[in-house]
Amino acid sequence: MMASSASPEISKPKIVSGPGGYVLEDVPHLSDYIADLPTYPNPLQDNPAYSVVKQYFVHVDDSVPQKIVVHKDSARGIHFRRAGPRQKVYFDSDEVHACIVTCGGLCPGLNTVIREIVCGLYHMYGVKKVLGIDGGYRGFYAKNTVQLDPKVVNDIHKRGGTILGTSRGGHDTSKIVDSIQDRGINQVYIIGGDGTQRGAAVIFEEIRRRGLKVSVAGIPKTIDNDIPVIDKSFGFDTAVEEAQRAINAAHVESESIENGIGLVKLMGRYSGFIAMYATLASRDVDCCLIPESPFYLEGPGGLFEYIERRLKENGHMVIVIAEGAGQELLSKSMQSMTQKDASGNKLLLDVGLWISQRIKDYFSKQRKMPINLKYIG
Repeated sequence: MMASSASPEISKPKIVSGPGGYVLEDVPHLSDYIADLPTYPNPLQDNPAYSVVKQYFVHVDDSVPQKIVVHKDSARGIHFRRAGPRQKVYFDSDEVHACIVTCGGLCPGLNTVIREIVCGLYHMYGVKKVLGIDGGYRGFYAKNTVQLDPKVVNDIHKRGGTILGTSRGGHDTSKIVDSIQDRGINQVYIIGGDGTQRGAAVIFEEIRRRGLKVSVAGIPKTIDNDIPVIDKSFGFDTAVEEAQRAINAAHVESESIENGIGLVKLMGRYSGFIAMYATLASRDVDCCLIPESPFYLEGPGGLFEYIERRLKENGHMVIVIAEGAGQELLSKSMQSMTQKDASGNKLLLDVGLWISQRIKDYFSKQRKMPINLKYIG
């Protein structure tokens, strides 16, 4: 949660409209509040590894449509600014003092991201001053820092966790920006999830309010793959791979006993990508329940009917459920929870335990049919 009582309000979205119903949801930029900002040639144009590639740089007007499939008469719709290297940059390499911070829960690939930022800044852009902030947001004002260079980060991608440490909460906007200003930092790379990125937006607003020439880059950290437009979030593949172990265990348990049901709850919050991809990869799953596809329990076409039919046909079955699935069903039968974690994310009710009990109650009390359910969650 953001602790600063003096946190600036988030400014209105930067919207640019064009002909044919074109709408660009743009990102804030230094040039929005600093007049006559000087530019410099991108160092990549002199880098032999990149200068030979034609059309390597992204045009300043390039954008990516939110919806790929459109009709011939439909409006052009919402677009986003395309990421990538520009021919002109707003910092001279020698004046850059960058910092990297990791916040929130752990995610596979964190050290790889840290390594690539450091090596990319060093080898591609000639940036020599990169600082690691220890222990999440509170590390800006309450922890030690570490100097980062390619030698320091050379082998960190082989290790789990984050070499910088992490924490939830600890966000004091004024103290953080004071630290950024006092240390002479002008590029801030923030790696984290929803709550972390909300904090990054507030940090940028305070930087804008003070008129500082400091760029803030948010790097989304989520195994859930729930970010539109990008192909895949880092950590997602590992999450799907690890989910196979649970599904395999559930399958072994269920097929070893009469009317065995293996129920596996997987992460994903409000998206079902991990559950669905793990299901497709496994081929042992009979039913996959995800937030994007509502379901019901009783009556024709309900989950209970399908379970009974599958058990009679096959003698066992495996069910995978995403943690965000069926939350509306829980809220009807249980008191809705509004608790949040330290990052400001709503805590989900445990749909796995709830649906396990509902399945047991249905078959023992209504159908008088013995089942053996193993829950992994």
